[in-house]
Amino acid sequence: MMRKTILIADPGIDGAFAIALALHDPDLDVLGLAATAGNVSAEQATRNVQTIVEQLDPARWPRLGAALPVEYDADRTRLHGPGGLGGVTFPCAQLHHMHSGDKLLIDLIHQNPGEVAVVCLGPLTVLASAFDRDPELPSMLQRLLVVGGAWHEPGNVSAVAEFHFYCDPLAARQVLRCGVPLTLIPLDVTRKLVLSPAELLDLTDPESRARRFLRQIIPYGIRMSSNLYGIEGFNLKDVLGIVALSLDSVLTTKPMRVEVETRGELTRGMSVVDARREQNEPPNVDLAVGVDVGPVREYVQRVLSRTA
Repeated sequence: MMRKTILIADPGIDGAFAIALALHDPDLDVLGLAATAGNVSAEQATRNVQTIVEQLDPARWPRLGAALPVEYDADRTRLHGPGGLGGVTFPCAQLHHMHSGDKLLIDLIHQNPGEVAVVCLGPLTVLASAFDRDPELPSMLQRLLVVGGAWHEPGNVSAVAEFHFYCDPLAARQVLRCGVPLTLIPLDVTRKLVLSPAELLDLTDPESRARRFLRQIIPYGIRMSSNLYGIEGFNLKDVLGIVALSLDSVLTTKPMRVEVETRGELTRGMSVVDARREQNEPPNVDLAVGVDVGPVREYVQRVLSRTA
């Protein structure tokens, strides 16, 4: 049976790659795709999710949700390019009267109570807003996967903070405390998925719409990863959120208590993992502590080989 899924994304390059995989995975039924500000502005994120779906043109289009009009004091356009999609401008029809992302979540989850997994590939503002608008919503979710946070790894926006948590630490704390079965996939794990230039270009042989699209946006990410971080290839962090939903055994997880620092001058957005043997609070997440990269690579190849 296909797993009913809603994605929340702030597409950059790895977000676009993850969306392409989700929309072509035969085991996933992507009901909705909600935009959020993050890598790019709210307006650009809304445009990007629509652009990605138009470029991929999957057999079944998800419902789209607009990003909430928030502004963060950080972005990742240096890595992902102007506009977030490798600096490439794609034609995009203007959709009118698009519901906001939080409204989309509420509608779809109420239509499918107890059946939906939400995968958050960006800041958690939209999800927290949905929980604020409908406090019963967490109890109606089947599962939640969040790509965010860091434990032993340094942050990617400050010394200790991962970007998604840094953008809206209050929302991150709220979501981690929501009580839903939650898999948290931190930088400690996502940084292990780096595909080389040769692998990425082989994966994106231009014989399908999906691969033609990815082939246009990936070279920018490869070039900037080399310039900014000295990495030969590109780190597909968001892809693990999709793979972890589709392949149950790909992650090694550990029940942990994780909180988020919301106010520190130097520690805002820091993931605080309580690793004490005796904890005052019960675990609130299944924290990913390892990943089997081989099956992830096989998954990416298998799913992209299905695209038409």
